[in-house]
Amino acid sequence: MTPRSIATRTGDDGTTSLLYGQRVPKDHPQIEAVGTLDELNAALGFAKASRPAGRDAGELERIQQELVALMGEVSCAESDAARHTASKFVRIGDAALARVDAAVEAIEARQPKFDGWATPGANLHAAALDLARTAARRAERRLVGLAAHGRNLRPLLLHYINRVSDLLWLMAREAEQS
Repeated sequence: MTPRSIATRTGDDGTTSLLYGQRVPKDHPQIEAVGTLDELNAALGFAKASRPAGRDAGELERIQQELVALMGEVSCAESDAARHTASKFVRIGDAALARVDAAVEAIEARQPKFDGWATPGANLHAAALDLARTAARRAERRLVGLAAHGRNLRPLLLHYINRVSDLLWLMAREAEQS
């Protein structure tokens, strides 16, 4: 059996598919939003790979898994939103937001030290977390902008990505002290 190629060539005309097959231009706002979430996922992978030996990667891995679910939901057309809701696709729920909120509170309770605005680059891991944070903020801006283009997202998704960026900022400040 010949292996399937990643190169489908269906995008050679400058279009790509949303989740249920609707073709859109590659610069479509939903594709931009999914692309920034993908960048965030890659940045989290870099942060995970750059962490000091012995530091747990569990939270970064959970966020990466949730981003896959988030990308799926964002990549479906407004007309297919109910279909996605009824599907077996995993969706981010209140428990994910509560977990991220608890992680924020846990780091704040440890009172990481910082003076004013952070200047990234104290060490590789902190810098990687700051890159992930800026990717999260860019993704948040793209998600917020989707409403102006007719794609209405569940408010929970915006709350989640906002909180993730807060968590990454705190994780970077804590990593600076390592």
